[in-house]
Amino acid sequence: MQVGYLNMEDSPIIGITTDVEGENLRLKHHYSDAIIRVGGIPLLIPLAGNTAVYAEKIKGLLIPGGDDLDPFYYNGALVPQVKPVSRKRSDFEISLLKEVINLRKPVLGICYGMQLMNVVFGGTLYQDIESQMSVEINHKKDYHIIVTTENKFLKKGAFSVNSTHHQAIKKLGSSLLAFAYSSDHLIEAFYMEDYPFLVGVQWHPERMLDDELSLNLFESFVEASDVSK
Repeated sequence: MQVGYLNMEDSPIIGITTDVEGENLRLKHHYSDAIIRVGGIPLLIPLAGNTAVYAEKIKGLLIPGGDDLDPFYYNGALVPQVKPVSRKRSDFEISLLKEVINLRKPVLGICYGMQLMNVVFGGTLYQDIESQMSVEINHKKDYHIIVTTENKFLKKGAFSVNSTHHQAIKKLGSSLLAFAYSSDHLIEAFYMEDYPFLVGVQWHPERMLDDELSLNLFESFVEASDVSK
């Protein structure tokens, strides 16, 4: 894909959900910066309004990171280490995600966004990695190696990614295929079979656009959203 467009009319509009902090909408700028860099137009979506209308207007949906998904959504009992995002946010994103999927438009989920997508498809989560399983890596900080297997969107190989999460996929959702793993066997990425583009990743590619793997992920997402091509 050629990065950048000759005029804004050719650029696909990518909806990015936001969070709320007091009286303010909240979204780290890296997400919109990444969409702009690869030729899309970011549209920040508040947690209000008709999700069906948003789904019609946008060409692709990005569900960004955040705190934790409330275990209420996968019938789990809250553990002390969990800091849930508001159900208002999660309810809105679940509704919007379902509307977008009904229209078969591209979706990219990052960290919390990936975990929410997994639960929507019937999956479950480890609420706190350190207290619920034995791992070799501190997934809450720094970098570690992941290995990607055969998939439709990114090349195979071993790559270093950032890691700032304490939750992870436990049971993979229906119709989702894992295609990246850490050395301690946690799922780091999945995609949906028989769908134009539905990908979830556990790392934060929006902060790593000098890295080929992360940049190619955003390029593939925006290219899939560009229905004019």
